[in-house]
Amino acid sequence: MGKPLVAIVGRPNVGKSTLFNKLAGKRIAIVDDQPGVTRDRIYAEAEWLNKKFTIIDTGGIEPESEDVIVSQMRRQAQIAIEMADVVVFLVDGKQGLTDSDNEVAQMLRKAQKSVVIVVNKIDNRNYDDNIYEFYNLGIGQPIPISASQGLGLGDMLDEIVSKFSNKEYTDEQEEHVRLAIVGKPNVGKSSLINKLLGEEKHIVSNIPGTTRDAVDSYLENEIGKFILVDTAGLRKKSKIKEQIERYSAVRTLAAIENADVCVLIIDAEQGVTEQDEKIIGFAHDNNKAIMIVVNKWDLIEKDDKTMKKFKDIISEKLSFLSYAEYLFISAKTGQRVNRVLTLAKECYENYCKRVKTGVLNEVISKAVMMKEPPIVGVNRLKIYYVTQVTIKPPTFIFFVNNPELLHFSYKRYLENQLRESFNFSGTGIKLEFRERKE
Repeated sequence: MGKPLVAIVGRPNVGKSTLFNKLAGKRIAIVDDQPGVTRDRIYAEAEWLNKKFTIIDTGGIEPESEDVIVSQMRRQAQIAIEMADVVVFLVDGKQGLTDSDNEVAQMLRKAQKSVVIVVNKIDNRNYDDNIYEFYNLGIGQPIPISASQGLGLGDMLDEIVSKFSNKEYTDEQEEHVRLAIVGKPNVGKSSLINKLLGEEKHIVSNIPGTTRDAVDSYLENEIGKFILVDTAGLRKKSKIKEQIERYSAVRTLAAIENADVCVLIIDAEQGVTEQDEKIIGFAHDNNKAIMIVVNKWDLIEKDDKTMKKFKDIISEKLSFLSYAEYLFISAKTGQRVNRVLTLAKECYENYCKRVKTGVLNEVISKAVMMKEPPIVGVNRLKIYYVTQVTIKPPTFIFFVNNPELLHFSYKRYLENQLRESFNFSGTGIKLEFRERKE
């Protein structure tokens, strides 16, 4: 059985993300004093008294609001409550009990879950009396904390783990393939993830900027185990006016750095933009496995040559990505969506590929015989030996007489030889050149 799930819920702006970050031990959720900043569920691993569990941060619940985004945030929080083993109901000790708190409490009573009621923002003894009114909610003894200062968290965690009801604590050893779904705002990233998951997990609307954070989803099927990271769409820097969007841009770049496979979603109607080049260029610079997924393909009028023409145009604009894999889909209709994970797994396997040293040196020796390195000044590059030192990405060290004699065109030639001989399609590879005396 997997680790217990703990969902942190409450109305907006009571400090859920601050508490989440404190428990996760790192800054994962965006923290801002603007209501509605955390819109989706965000996951992280936590541990207390040798018991590991997963915590979920949720968007604030506003029971009465008709706003389309807010109502979807409410739905996301409900899904988190349904999934959770224990619910942490966070309230604001400075503001006191509100009608919204009563509404959330009513929702939790209906869900019949184990609930720990936690009163936040009790930063000093002056606020102690504010705790008592929360007994009126009738869902247990309130525990006072200050998430920002880290006060009272031990008592809260004791109470949380006491409610785990002897679940087995298994650490999943098998590796998950981590996919970062990247692209401009509103190209269908969340729609694709929802289709893959088969559940309405991410907020989907046609308002650009709906996904503000990098959000993880766990998926396991016959193809394998995956973590899907839905990232906020990156706009041009000049358009990043809100401070929150700056956080999101940084988080998206971090999601790319942490990913195994980066899946760039391109809008078929818009084609490749300068922003697409920048986003996927960052993944290329980090030697990630890369897939180009053209979404909304159902909206394009086509004949038997349309797909090839479109791919040629993309390949020309993204000429540095000659190794990337391509897929044309419609997240809305489901067309070819079933191929996304299969292709991602193939890219990942190449990202993890190891080549035996003997075979590697044989291929490079033949390549040098076919085409000698160019002479630089009066000297020529000599390659003595090649070895693969690591994977993710596959990294090769060439021991040579003088690395400064290497011309970039010859480095590209050697990379192409490796790709053709060992099939590194869909992944970046790294070549390093070090001096060694003959």
